[in-house]
Amino acid sequence: MTLHGKVVAVTGASSGIGEATARHLASRGASVVLGARRIDRLDRLVAEIEAEGGKAAAVHVDVTDPGDLKALVDVALERFGRLDVFVGNAGVATISPVADLDVEGWAAMVDVNLKGILHGIAAALPVFRSQGGGHFVSVVSTAGLRIVPTQAVYAGTKNAVRTLMEGLRQENTDGTLRTTSISPGYVRTDFSGNAELGIDPRAVGRAIAFAIEQPEDVEIGDLTIRPTRQG
Repeated sequence: MTLHGKVVAVTGASSGIGEATARHLASRGASVVLGARRIDRLDRLVAEIEAEGGKAAAVHVDVTDPGDLKALVDVALERFGRLDVFVGNAGVATISPVADLDVEGWAAMVDVNLKGILHGIAAALPVFRSQGGGHFVSVVSTAGLRIVPTQAVYAGTKNAVRTLMEGLRQENTDGTLRTTSISPGYVRTDFSGNAELGIDPRAVGRAIAFAIEQPEDVEIGDLTIRPTRQG
């Protein structure tokens, strides 16, 4: 029950939940391989983690490009020799009524929120199988648990990921693969429309660490973390 020595890849790591998760895991002894489009922010984050004695690497990643996810996994193997956990955190949200017919926004959410997770699975699953073990952690949302107007498509992409994680789990019940869906509520990030109500993103990072550090025969399948004041 330790993170020391684990190698963890995190997408969407340049800010918000991804950045907080990277910092927390590194402080607990994990080696983190960080992916995002804003490589300048990633480079600063890596420098700060290393200045505090942690181990980190940065890779430019656009999760809509399968090759970028493959590069992220390859860097983990080249720098740290293995990959234990893949945290799929990158996400986008275009909030509007379905009747607005924001087809471009819908496509972006499908490409990033759903296909981005699939691309991560395609990159990491062969490595997990060759190692005899691995863990997929996907950041979904409470938006998929309580459906509200203007969030139908966003919630749909998040629930698709939740379904995907459960299907992947059922296909791999030999004890070598774990899957976890983390559902944050309002979080104090640029992403959230209710930041004043939100919890610190470090709380989500701690929840992710909790799921990872369980004994290998224990799987936290779903975990919801939200403000006590959230309706």
